[in-house]
Amino acid sequence: MPNQTDRARSRPQLLTIPVSHFCEKTRWALDWVGLAYEERPHVPLFHRLATRASGGTSVPVLVAAEGSLTDSRDILHYLDARASSERALYPRDPERAREVAALEAWFDRELGPAARRWAYYYQLGDHATLRQAWCMGTPRWERVGFELGFPLMCELVRRAYRPTPAGASAARDCIQSTFETVGERLNGSGPYLGGETPSAADLTFAALAAPVLLPECHPVMPPLSDRLPAAMATAVRQWRATPAGQFALNLYRYQRGWC
Repeated sequence: MPNQTDRARSRPQLLTIPVSHFCEKTRWALDWVGLAYEERPHVPLFHRLATRASGGTSVPVLVAAEGSLTDSRDILHYLDARASSERALYPRDPERAREVAALEAWFDRELGPAARRWAYYYQLGDHATLRQAWCMGTPRWERVGFELGFPLMCELVRRAYRPTPAGASAARDCIQSTFETVGERLNGSGPYLGGETPSAADLTFAALAAPVLLPECHPVMPPLSDRLPAAMATAVRQWRATPAGQFALNLYRYQRGWC
């Protein structure tokens, strides 16, 4: 009979960067379907040592008995196949399932990169904020590496995501347009984007919007505070007040399970 240690070793392992909103999407999905797992968080750059060993290049990566899944949408479909009917991530009706999958893909393609770029424009270089966001729960040697290599890490992130003034302005327009579209859809879709129950579309929207809403019920992300740059705080409050912002914050408050 397998003992507790054997069962723990058989659990899927989720490789993450703690604050990554794409990692939060998959973390939330795992929690939502109730699948026991072990999270293995890593500091940016150091995460590549873990993902490379599992066949990926970035995070999230879910290492399961069946193999490694290196895309958040693939992970959610894997979880949906193991979810109860009450915790399904995609509707069982094929047409509605396609709608939910299309919304999820759109949020991944547009909102996710825009929210990341916009947030980094204001916070890249903020040592205290990024220590919490990047280092929570990571191995000690990686946290030491963060302290020693912080300037280099920020420069590499800057090159990868280009959080320039022009980039941040375009990102803000994309976020605003997405929020308006979500608000309009909520008027006619029922209480959730996919209908009467939460779906992959809902948790994807809320998770990927987290960098521009800073939900109090987020398991990792620093909350809205007086330490934020004034322009960033003003925009966060404006987005929070929109129907889409209220929707995402309520998903965190009532469905995420961290409040």
